[in-house]
Amino acid sequence: MTRLEVENLWVKFPTRNGIFDAVRGVSFSLGEERLGIVGESGSGKSMTGRAILRLIRKPGEVTANHISLDGEDLLQLSEREMRRIRGQRISMIMQDPKFSLNPVMTVGEQMLESYAQQAKGTRQQAKDKVLEMLEAVAIRDPLRVINAYPHELSGGMGQRIMIAMMLIPDPDILIADEPTSALDVSVQTQVLNILDKLVRDRGMGLIFISHDLNLVSAFCDRVLIMYSGRIVEACAADKLHEATHPYTQGLLKSLPRLDAPQERLQVLDRDPAWAKADSVSGIR
Repeated sequence: MTRLEVENLWVKFPTRNGIFDAVRGVSFSLGEERLGIVGESGSGKSMTGRAILRLIRKPGEVTANHISLDGEDLLQLSEREMRRIRGQRISMIMQDPKFSLNPVMTVGEQMLESYAQQAKGTRQQAKDKVLEMLEAVAIRDPLRVINAYPHELSGGMGQRIMIAMMLIPDPDILIADEPTSALDVSVQTQVLNILDKLVRDRGMGLIFISHDLNLVSAFCDRVLIMYSGRIVEACAADKLHEATHPYTQGLLKSLPRLDAPQERLQVLDRDPAWAKADSVSGIR
């Protein structure tokens, strides 16, 4: 079942030197699965996620043939209608919690506010849900954490709080932008298990944005590789190490491997033609 369909997505920004295309002609579909998007910084991964939720600020411009959620084109909705989509039906875990959490509100106040926007219930029910989600992302002392301010917490703990906050409304689709980058390996595994359970038990669609090719290969079902705003290759996640595009091969060869140690890792040799090529076929 296809939950989200994106066709010919472009994100453009005016500059002194003309129009800059941050995302160029991206098309893909998302079902009840884990879809990984990988690429270097600046390749358009995060911008694609933000564009789906129409979070690109002016003077940025988003155009597409359509961005359909269960058959409803999000580009045709008013801003008021989009507010009902954001959070409740599509949530996005931002990359840096320091810029996503309000510095003058306690963690508990922010999470209770998130719950109140999506569900009706007593304050005690809301607090119970908040504590449940904090425990689910391996927060050891949730009662202390809900009374703390963001600056009193570590970066990894702030990232776990953001994950818990976005999962409170049980969204249909979750866009996770580097959700485990600040977590140690043990907590990373716990968080990935939570996301995996949501996909399997609730039929949720997950867009997992990451730089970690090995993590995406092990965790996701399909992978899109982006370069210079375009999708240059798409493949099954367990076949990522058999990818044929020279850019994907270059990324893989730049990773250190315990089973094949090298004296010096290869440097990615870019071809200008990669940025001009059309998106690959077989993405859907």
